Amino acid sequence: MAERVVIRGDGLTAVINPLGAELSSLKDAADRELMTDADPAFWTGRAPLLFPVVGKPAGETIRIDGRAYPMKQHGFARRMMFTVSEHREDCAVFTLDANTETRRSFPFEFQLRVSFRIEGASLTVEAEVFNPDRERSLPASFGFHPAFAWPLPGGGVKEGHRITFSADEPEPLRRIDADGQIAPEPRPSPLDGRVLELRDDLFGDDALIWDRLHSDRVTYQGAAGPRLEIAFPDTPILGIWTRPGAHFVCIEPWHGIADSSGFTGDFRDKPGVFEVEPGARKRIAMRVTLLAES
Repeated sequence: MAERVVIRGDGLTAVINPLGAELSSLKDAADRELMTDADPAFWTGRAPLLFPVVGKPAGETIRIDGRAYPMKQHGFARRMMFTVSEHREDCAVFTLDANTETRRSFPFEFQLRVSFRIEGASLTVEAEVFNPDRERSLPASFGFHPAFAWPLPGGGVKEGHRITFSADEPEPLRRIDADGQIAPEPRPSPLDGRVLELRDDLFGDDALIWDRLHSDRVTYQGAAGPRLEIAFPDTPILGIWTRPGAHFVCIEPWHGIADSSGFTGDFRDKPGVFEVEPGARKRIAMRVTLLAES
């Protein structure tokens, strides 16, 4: 088992697992855990990084430039060991380079560099996708998948927790079908104004997905206790998910999405897929800030 990497600031302590460069713990100054308990009865993930796909490809296959490649849901980065390339008291950097295993399902050279930095009561996670190829552009998706404690410590019971969007979200939602693809028919939004009142029954059909997102941040809080602001200035899609009965809620900024039901096209043509030009870099960040208690 890889040794966990710990970083600290004035208001937060974070623990990162080099396997998947996964944020495993985020605690406040009072040593209260803000993330999932990872109960195996529900889901053992904590904050996997989704690369080079977000969601489940149809038939667990992607097609690139006329060829088909096997690809598991959410990609391979979350199952691979990253190199710890930098570690200081308040920051750490992890890297994953293309290798023989990745090329079997994703025929590109790349480097995925993920930095974690604590400043005051904020944790910033920034992913940088570098394309070292001198000729071909690199198509990819990327997503964050952090699972926060529900209920939050000091936040009371699960009922009364809510997520508030930073902008009006008048568009309908997308949902996942039985095959793990995006269902063709949109669903009415469960928001009351900008507020999503969390209830287990919202997630009986998997995640809530805003694919025409107007907000660049949300605030998550209970009736009392700590509040978390999750900012995502670089991602156009947001998923919110849990398993009914679990003690977590995932707030997931995505630059990509699962295949639509019946999709058989090229990966480059999927919504949310970005192209990194030869020698260029694509940066995508998420910031989690512990706000004053409500």
